[in-house]
Amino acid sequence: MNQADLALAMGLAPVLVAADGGAEAALSLGITPDLVIGDFDSLSPETRAALPADRLIHVPEQQSTDFEKALSRVAARGVLALGMTGRRTDHELAAWHTLLRCPSPRCIVIAEEDIVFLAPPRIVLELPVGTRVSLFPLLPATGRSQGLHWPIEGIAFAPGQAIGTSNRSDAPQVVLELDSPGMLVILPKTCLDAAVSALF
Repeated sequence: MNQADLALAMGLAPVLVAADGGAEAALSLGITPDLVIGDFDSLSPETRAALPADRLIHVPEQQSTDFEKALSRVAARGVLALGMTGRRTDHELAAWHTLLRCPSPRCIVIAEEDIVFLAPPRIVLELPVGTRVSLFPLLPATGRSQGLHWPIEGIAFAPGQAIGTSNRSDAPQVVLELDSPGMLVILPKTCLDAAVSALF
């Protein structure tokens, strides 16, 4: 997570909820979280003591990640998530698992170059022609598309079998209709506004 991405996210979603040690990262960038949710194993005692008690939601169970603990307890129309990618691979894989486990509220993960979200059953995206549109299945999936250079109808997507990386938009509007949950959509970060408009 960096200052530019935090400013970008808070310009669209001004309430900051930190997942456990994410509070440390937010404070290092000069922002005090509105809430901190997690098992607090990554939160220093000093930081925990410095935060108002009514901003701390302690979830001690160890069956879920802190991201899942936070996302499953947020009542919002949509969530923009930072700090989930680019460092530990196991944590990044766990983030995609969390998107699948917690389809509501809808969540967009902001990564270094891209944004990633779980596709709803139908989504209409307003994108510049030529935009990279990648689809990555977490579960077997089929569907239909409009506006993609390579249509997805007839493809049996599944992990280890068929994925949809580096497709692109051939029209200013891309429509995806999916018959089952579990498809990640990956777009350039420049498409964040378009994704927010389509999802939230």
